[in-house]
Amino acid sequence: MHAIPFADAVSVNRLLAFPALVDALRDAFLNPPIAPERTVITFGENADQHFLVMPAVNPRGLIGVKLATVHPALAARPGGAVRALYVALDAATGDPRAIIDGPALTERRTAAASVLAARTLARPDASTLLVVGTGQVGHALCRCYAAVLKPERILVWGRRPEAADVMARQLSGEGIAVQVAADLDAAVGQADIVSVATLSGEPLVRSASVRPGTHIDLVGGFTPTMREADNAVMARARVVADGPGALDTAGDLVQPIEAGALRREDIALLPDVLAGRAKGRAGADDVTVFKSVGLALEDLAAAELLLSLRDALNP
Repeated sequence: MHAIPFADAVSVNRLLAFPALVDALRDAFLNPPIAPERTVITFGENADQHFLVMPAVNPRGLIGVKLATVHPALAARPGGAVRALYVALDAATGDPRAIIDGPALTERRTAAASVLAARTLARPDASTLLVVGTGQVGHALCRCYAAVLKPERILVWGRRPEAADVMARQLSGEGIAVQVAADLDAAVGQADIVSVATLSGEPLVRSASVRPGTHIDLVGGFTPTMREADNAVMARARVVADGPGALDTAGDLVQPIEAGALRREDIALLPDVLAGRAKGRAGADDVTVFKSVGLALEDLAAAELLLSLRDALNP
């Protein structure tokens, strides 16, 4: 067997331009591959460490699987809490096509899914973005929103102000003007789009601070115990999830459903909204929420786009 090519983070970030990736994810949501629910194994003394296996098959393209670990206690280390590897195989032959840097692939496809939802659910005149969270996904969200929706103003907030300062300086050095928000509630009240990417166990976005018409993008919480918005937000919002699995795994859906603040039948799925089978935003004053937990179809779509572009550059 020949050596398997490795696509490192530099290659992933160079080739996966956000506008093209957003469009590729839209196609994948509307024409999904074969993708069973991901396997999650939780371990550790505090049951806060996670191993995830996320497979998907496009019979006319690639077979792909992502292996990922999440260690929240190590979130401050270089690269953040997540470690991952993506393996791509040719569906027609079974031959290995590539091993891809998992964190870079995950960061870019996660941000692209959020922006795809915001392009559908946010008000067309939305001009101020608030990103809550200073990890790698938070950086990617700023970059993707700036590249695709082009907000006039971007605010960032983090639990550690020094991390928000570093994030703002780094992004400003890339030509993305970012301001650090000192007060989270005040920043939420100024934003048209609030994008939250944390590992929080307590709600950060409170309904009292959310203006009518705001779009809220909840990215980080992927277990039943994680929360990024309070029940009152979920009760007043039009809620859209990336897939049905989110209703049973994401604390921002599980907990308000259990509390009676949100009904399962009122939660729309992003593919249905994209296809016009379900309502998203109905009016300018609607509060909309997109809850993502991340799907294997997103990884596969990103990997297929990446390898198609690499092969085009290296025929």
